[in-house]
Amino acid sequence: MAADNVKEFTDANFESDVLGSDKPVLVDFWAEWCAPCRMLAPTIEEVASDFDGKAVVGKLDTDANRNVPVKYGISAIPTVILFKNGEVFKKFIGLTSKDDLASALNEAAG
Repeated sequence: MAADNVKEFTDANFESDVLGSDKPVLVDFWAEWCAPCRMLAPTIEEVASDFDGKAVVGKLDTDANRNVPVKYGISAIPTVILFKNGEVFKKFIGLTSKDDLASALNEAAG
């Protein structure tokens, strides 16, 4: 599944680990059957390494966790949402470049 520095978010831990975080949190909404999601995974892992200590990066399996994706209107995956102070800061739908994700994280962290 994910690299060591990529957290696994669930319906159960989303509020505490994402909305309650004092750092920006990048959440990759994905599913096992989704080819573009698998293509995005190495990018998510790179961003997690680059921002280790400055931001939290993780994945939420939309098949195993239905409540959070419904709450945030996830209708296509991969969708990546950057949260800051418990609020949606930026949202990316589809394959997203490392540069775009890093730029958004730098903006949120700064």
